Amino acid sequence: MRISFHSLHSELLKSHNTLSKTKSLHALVIATGLAGNSFFATRILRFYVINGHLVFARQVFDLTPLKSVFLWNSMIRAYNRDHEFNLGFSLFGRMLSSDTKPDDFTFACVLRACAEKIDLARAKWVHGIIAVYGLSTYPISGTALVNTYLTLNLTKDAEFVFNGMYKQDLVSWNSILSGFANRGFWHKCLESFSKMQTLGIKPDGYTMVGLLTCFSDPNLLDVGRGVHALCLKHGLDASMHVRSALVSMYCRCNALSFAVQEFSEFSDPDLITWSSIIAGCSQLGECRHSLFFFSEMIKAAKIPDPVVIATVLAASAQLAMIQSGKEIHAYVFRHKLDSQVMVASALLDLYSKSGFFNLAVNVFEMMGERNTVTYNSMIMGLGLNGLPHKATELFKQMLENGLKPDESTFSALLSGYCHGGLVAEGRELFKRMEHKFGIIPETEHYVYMVRLLGVVGHLEEAYNLILAMPALPDSAIWGALLLGCSLHGNSHLLKIIADHLFETKPDKTAYRVMVSNIYAADGRWHDVENLRDTMIEGMPQKVPGSSLLCT
Repeated sequence: MRISFHSLHSELLKSHNTLSKTKSLHALVIATGLAGNSFFATRILRFYVINGHLVFARQVFDLTPLKSVFLWNSMIRAYNRDHEFNLGFSLFGRMLSSDTKPDDFTFACVLRACAEKIDLARAKWVHGIIAVYGLSTYPISGTALVNTYLTLNLTKDAEFVFNGMYKQDLVSWNSILSGFANRGFWHKCLESFSKMQTLGIKPDGYTMVGLLTCFSDPNLLDVGRGVHALCLKHGLDASMHVRSALVSMYCRCNALSFAVQEFSEFSDPDLITWSSIIAGCSQLGECRHSLFFFSEMIKAAKIPDPVVIATVLAASAQLAMIQSGKEIHAYVFRHKLDSQVMVASALLDLYSKSGFFNLAVNVFEMMGERNTVTYNSMIMGLGLNGLPHKATELFKQMLENGLKPDESTFSALLSGYCHGGLVAEGRELFKRMEHKFGIIPETEHYVYMVRLLGVVGHLEEAYNLILAMPALPDSAIWGALLLGCSLHGNSHLLKIIADHLFETKPDKTAYRVMVSNIYAADGRWHDVENLRDTMIEGMPQKVPGSSLLCT
C-alpha cells in the first residue's frame, strides 16, 4: 500500500495497523530519513509487536541510534507480554548501563515480570535499584513494588513499602486492599480500609470490589452485608463490577438467596455478572441452578466465554446429565468455541465421567491445541475407564510433545493404576515424580499409593510408606489403608489404624463398621460387641414423637 508523506504522522498515531501497512510505514520512515527518530521508531516497533512480530520489533530497536525511554520501555514490555522474561530482563540490564535512565514505568513493567515469573531474588534486586533512583516512595514504582511483594506472598515487605510511600493515592490503597483480599487476609483488608477512611480518602468501585473479595466464609456474611450497605451509602451499587462482586461474595458466603436477589435487580447483566452467578451456584453445589442461569443467559443473547462454558460442563458432569452436556457441546460447536483448550478439557471430563468415553476420545483427537490440563483430563478418563496402560502411553506422548506434567498429572496416573492394580508402575511413577520431575508428593498422591498397595495386599509396605510421610497422615490416608485391611481380612494393623481414625474422625460411622466387620471375620466377637456399643452411645437419640391431633 502506498502512503504519502503527509499522512505518515496521522497513520503513526493510530492505535493499530495491519502488518502489511506497518511494513509500508516502516519503508516510508526509512526512505524519508526518519528511521533514527525515536518517536517514529517507537510507533513502528509497537505496530510490529501488536502483529506478533517481535523479531522485526527488535530490529527496529537495535537500528535506532538514540533510544528514548519510551523505546526501551516498549521493547521490554513487548518481551514480558510474550512471556520472554529473560530477554526482557537482559534488555533492562543493558538499559541500566546506557545513557537512557529508566523511569517509573520501566520499573513497573520489570516488577510485573518478576511477579509473573515468581522471581523473588530479581524483585529484591530491582527494589534496590529503585531505592537508588529515589523512586520507591513515589506512587507508580511504590504501587508496583507493593503488588509484586503481595503476589510473592511477602506481606510484610509490601506493608513496609506501602507505609514508606511519599503519597498514598487511591490507586495505591486499592492495590494493598486487593492484595490482602486475594490472600484471604480479611482482617488486614478491613484495617486498611478503616485507615483509608480516617485519612479522608474516598473509596471508588475498585476499592469496594477489593474489599468484597476478601469475604469467603459464611461466618463473615454479616460483615459482607455491612460492606454492601457502604456501597449503597457511597452510591457505588450501580456500578456493574461492584454488583458482580456482591453476587460473588454472597455465593462464597453460602448465601445463595442474597446472591440471586442481587442478581435479579440487574436490568441487563453483563458477561462478568452472568459468570458470577453461574460459577457461584456451581461452587455451592447447586449445579441445576447453574445450568438454569446458563440457559437464561443464552436466552438473553449473551455469548458465554470459555470459563462459563467450562463451568456449566463441569456442572453437567457432576449431575451426570449427559443430555445437557451434549446440548452445550452442540452450542460450543455452532459458535466455534470447541478449539478453546479450557472448553475441550471440560468436554473430556464430562464424557469420561458419564460413561461416553468414545466421545471423549473423539474430542481429544479433534483438538488442534493441547496443554497439560487437556492431557490430565484424558489420562484421568483412561484410568477411570479401565485403561491404565493407555494412560501411561498418553503420558509418554505428553512428555514427547514437550509438555511439563504437574501434580494433577500424577494424581490422574496413580488413580488409574489403582483401578488396574498396577503396583510396579505405581511404585516407579511415585519415585520419578519427585526425583525426575521435581514434584513433591502431596496427600492425594499418598492416598492413591496406599490404596494401590493395600488393594493388592502389600499392607506392611503401605504402612511403612505412611510412616515415611513428611507430614502427619490424615483420615484419608488411614482410611485407604483400612480399606486394604478390610479386603484382605488383615487384623494385624487394625488397632493402629482404628486408633488414628477414631481420634481424627470420631463421628465417621463407616470406618467403625469396616473395623467391626474385620473383627467379625477374625472371630473377635468381644471386640465387635464393644465397638458396636460405642457406636450406639455416639448416635443421636431419637426424640419421642407427639401428635398435635391428640392434644
